[in-house]
Amino acid sequence: MKATPHVYVSDRVSRRDFLKLSGLVAGMGGVMVLSGCGPAAQEPTADASDEPAADAASDGAVTLGDGTTLRVGMEAAYAPYNWQVSEESEYTIPIENVSGAFADGYDVQVAKMIAEGLGMEAVAVKLDFAGLIDALNNGQIDIVCAGMSVDPERAQSADFSDSYIDDDIVMITTKDSAYAGATTFADLAGASVLGQAATMYDTVIDQIPDVNHMTPAETVPLVVQGLTNGTCDIITYSMLSVPKLLETYPDFVELEMTDKFEGSVMPDNAAIAKGQDAALEKINEIIAGIPEDERQQMWNDCMDRQPA
Repeated sequence: MKATPHVYVSDRVSRRDFLKLSGLVAGMGGVMVLSGCGPAAQEPTADASDEPAADAASDGAVTLGDGTTLRVGMEAAYAPYNWQVSEESEYTIPIENVSGAFADGYDVQVAKMIAEGLGMEAVAVKLDFAGLIDALNNGQIDIVCAGMSVDPERAQSADFSDSYIDDDIVMITTKDSAYAGATTFADLAGASVLGQAATMYDTVIDQIPDVNHMTPAETVPLVVQGLTNGTCDIITYSMLSVPKLLETYPDFVELEMTDKFEGSVMPDNAAIAKGQDAALEKINEIIAGIPEDERQQMWNDCMDRQPA
């Protein structure tokens, strides 16, 4: 049974007050995508017993990859969803391709639950965000948990789970900007607007008429840097992360827009290679089993732990 869980909040204001206390700008940076290695993600292979199919069906076993280690693709650079640390803790998993490093964050906590539900141990594989789906399909990783939202293009290349938290896109400028009081897209005419490459933070800018849609920055820190050094007028940003950003950059202000981006709500979905329906069903079952209050507590804890 497919269920789409959400973090419940009473209204948009309380959602911002409660959920937006999140990650600063650890950024969606990445490392070069490694060449493909390891077995392709696959359904478990039955042994050579007389009735392997019946045995597999009877015990309900579902695995990904080698059935032992769940390789989780992420940037490990997008707090509070995922970030890299140098010390192991109860919240972390090892980063397989970065010696002595560990991953923490909201995606990591969910990935650990998925791995446990599959009877596996999770490890992170740190990759550039734009290369995650390719890495999934060449067998380099078994699952993506990386603050990634399903969209029609990605859905052609991978199967996506139900959402385990939702974000939205807002715009940030400086308090002394000519655009600080803007409430409609028309008020932004002539502004230079910057977003992050290969994400909806960049593509939604096309919905604003008569602005200078700047060449996107590769990482969130570079997006924020563009606003701090004055190379752009406005940046697009994570709704959930705004309060922490404004706390760190008191000269920044969020635009309180009456015009809203279409299709900008960003669910956080896990992704696996196509053709693994049993695994996808099991993952959705695990996600649906995470109580709403536990999701909220995980999010709060990640906001508290995220790097400054």
